[in-house]
Amino acid sequence: MAVEVVYRSSRDPERLFMDKAEADRHDKMLELAESLADVLQKAVPSLKEDQLEEIGIFMAKNRDAFARAFKNQPDALNEIFSEAAAEE
Repeated sequence: MAVEVVYRSSRDPERLFMDKAEADRHDKMLELAESLADVLQKAVPSLKEDQLEEIGIFMAKNRDAFARAFKNQPDALNEIFSEAAAEE
């Protein structure tokens, strides 16, 4: 009988990971997404909760491209959709 170690995300208990580092990265991404959603909600109060969550997660998943764009490399945002198209 084999024993398998799995890790559960503390912010997303339904997701299981085989690697602790991967679970930690996922938790940090969700933490950032939550912070982004809070800021966006204050900036644009008319956004609905599900929209805020989706936008926050999108920005958190693409944090590297957004970081480069905010550092005077706006073309970095083009990579977000070009990479998504390449994956499909």
